[in-house]
Amino acid sequence: MAALLLGMPTARRSPSAAPSIEGRPDAAGLVDRFGRVARDLRVSITSACSLRCTYCMPAEGLPVVPRDELLSATEIARLVGIAVRDLGVCEVRFTGGEPLTRGDLVEIIARSADAAPGTPLALTTNGIGLDRHAQALADAGLTRVNVSLDTIDREHFTRLTRRDRLPRVLAGIAAAHRAGLGPLKLNAVAMRETLHDAPALLAWALEHGCRLRFIEQMPLDADETWKRDNMVDADELLGVLGERFVLQPVGRDDPAAPSEEWLVDGGPATVGIIASVTCSFCSACDRTRITAEGSVRSCLFGDDETDLRGLLRGGADDAQIADRWRAAMWGKKQGHGIDDEDFVRPVRSMGGIGG
Repeated sequence: MAALLLGMPTARRSPSAAPSIEGRPDAAGLVDRFGRVARDLRVSITSACSLRCTYCMPAEGLPVVPRDELLSATEIARLVGIAVRDLGVCEVRFTGGEPLTRGDLVEIIARSADAAPGTPLALTTNGIGLDRHAQALADAGLTRVNVSLDTIDREHFTRLTRRDRLPRVLAGIAAAHRAGLGPLKLNAVAMRETLHDAPALLAWALEHGCRLRFIEQMPLDADETWKRDNMVDADELLGVLGERFVLQPVGRDDPAAPSEEWLVDGGPATVGIIASVTCSFCSACDRTRITAEGSVRSCLFGDDETDLRGLLRGGADDAQIADRWRAAMWGKKQGHGIDDEDFVRPVRSMGGIGG
């Protein structure tokens, strides 16, 4: 085991270095020691991005992963097929970095749709380039998109993302609507710098038929400036939104859903808040993650990773890959541990893990 530099964690890279399955029941799904079952797959396909959001990436971007170290479209589709057919996964979302920076994204979606027919395939994107590719992605089998958008104030957007590209994002959202990629969700990280933009963002989302969700900032920024006492928590955000809207709590439909919902001005529209820090949903987490280099990451905050790429390229059959994946998820952490005195933030930033 060797620690990789520049935001890459210690990982089990050898196909022979399987995690322990001691005590694991004979179950087909992705169970862990705490009784959770992972059914939601997040597949990062790149660490490259067209923005440099301060809560995600350093100003210079993340190190470029050599193309031959990234999973190919064929390899990604094979893992998607195994996940759905053999491991009980019900939904797949492709993330980055920024997925639209990959020239073979349409092929990835098409191959994955063929490997797991009928499975919802989603994309988390910053929206830049979506205006050119939305229809092709929909035709290939993509079902919906989540667009990251923290503010509609152009100056604030430029400062936060270090790029003046808000018009491109808005054009991408419009194109996704035209292509039928819905319900279209907006993800906004609650930041001190954009807190007072939140009501205007919610009004814009309501006007344009988008479902807005605010997310408490987690200690996953590449610059490591996150501080608990400076973060915008759910209560403070609700207070700001409440100055303009009447909000009525409606909770969660699904215990594993990260977002708690509030009716806006009596509904039917809602706004969601993902209080990842102050109201953790770790006990109901149902996610499993694949990094762009082909490792299983069982927890967003767990640096331990289990290599599948070596199996894919070493001639392993689907059953062997599924068994390794099951073993990786059996060792999942109980929770993110942000409030623990001995908490250590992950080596990878959010851009390197995938959303």
